[in-house]
Amino acid sequence: MNWKHLWFLLILVPACNRVTPVEEISIENSGILIEEIEDAETSIDLAWSQWRGGSEGVASNESLPTKWSESSNVRWSADIPGRGHSSPIVVGDLVVVGTATKDTEQQWVIAYDREDGRERWKTPVHTGGFPSTREVHRKATNANGTVASDGNTFVVAHLNSDRVWVTGLNVDGEKVWQTDIGAFRSKFGYAPSPVIYKSLAIVAADNGGGGYLVGIELKSGKIAWRVARGTAGSYSSPAIISDGERDQVVITGGDRMASYDPTSGELIWETPCIAEATCGTIVSSNGRLFASGGYPDKETVAISTNGELLWSHRTKIYEPSLIIDGENIFAFSDDGIAYCWSAEDGKTNWKKRVGGKFSGSPVLSNGLIYVADLSGNDYVIRASGEQYEMVAKNQLGDDCYASPAIAGDAIIFRVGVGQENKRKEKLYCIAAE
Repeated sequence: MNWKHLWFLLILVPACNRVTPVEEISIENSGILIEEIEDAETSIDLAWSQWRGGSEGVASNESLPTKWSESSNVRWSADIPGRGHSSPIVVGDLVVVGTATKDTEQQWVIAYDREDGRERWKTPVHTGGFPSTREVHRKATNANGTVASDGNTFVVAHLNSDRVWVTGLNVDGEKVWQTDIGAFRSKFGYAPSPVIYKSLAIVAADNGGGGYLVGIELKSGKIAWRVARGTAGSYSSPAIISDGERDQVVITGGDRMASYDPTSGELIWETPCIAEATCGTIVSSNGRLFASGGYPDKETVAISTNGELLWSHRTKIYEPSLIIDGENIFAFSDDGIAYCWSAEDGKTNWKKRVGGKFSGSPVLSNGLIYVADLSGNDYVIRASGEQYEMVAKNQLGDDCYASPAIAGDAIIFRVGVGQENKRKEKLYCIAAE
């Protein structure tokens, strides 16, 4: 190697490992007043209003179909342009998703009619500014995050032009604000979904250039608070939990589970666990928090709402999130193994290879778990701690990366149909005929 090549490498290495300092913002300095959202302020049905429904993937005891196909028990279907892993949400009379079109290099939010699937509005959020192909994982898209809504504003976060932008749209799809929340050095793309807390949207952006957690005022898009989270690249969405005494926003990644005050971003506690990179969202029950992952280490944990590690084992559920019925934790690994663990002590109740590979997360309603694999197989499984019982296996499309939404008597899937250049995406609203 000659000196010219050595000089180039010395220049290149610092550039590849550049860190952008995070400018923290306190709630005191922002002057943002955080308010309760009164039910009287909106009469809109928040059926499934954000990632995992805002209730950790658990719906009320709705009676949903257990058998369907592309031609049976389909209330409606609709085409989605482009590609995205943004899961559907259901707010009022709208079903809303995010997507990205590669040919026009645009990121979109699209709303469909909840009753018949017709397109109601389609709003371009960004044009141009996509990360390079090498900066996005081959399985990922430029619209990974799920939209969130309080009934008045739809909020979505995107990686664009090496920054994370959060955009607010009204119920008619009009862009009302757009906020640059910080720099983002992409390794595999951007994945987290916003979570709603009172009058804020809370957004995570862990990345190797300097990660952060941000609270944004829903009505104005102004940053209420921003706190730094280190330089680990991770992909989990934050979750809001309450133990009856205080509310917390919790998230994994960076070799820890961390808890913050959602009104200020102030760190409450952090517990070393899991791995540097995680994808799943924390679930909670009876004063306990459960999470799994990750890369390069692997671990599943139960942690108290005060940050005490209660139990752990060396099982890895990386992309899909866990789901819990109160007593039992159910999980579907990336490589196709279903697990049921006791929430009390982590003991394995049962373990079953179901086949396929999984990226999307399960949902639970009326004692049944619904989950789709990457080949378009939809599994309906009894939520039982005693034994594995598959109630039905259905085929819908050719692949499924997103997680389903439940709204009333319907379950809504986002699937891929076709292969390679002929692949298209569709929404299917499944309900009893």
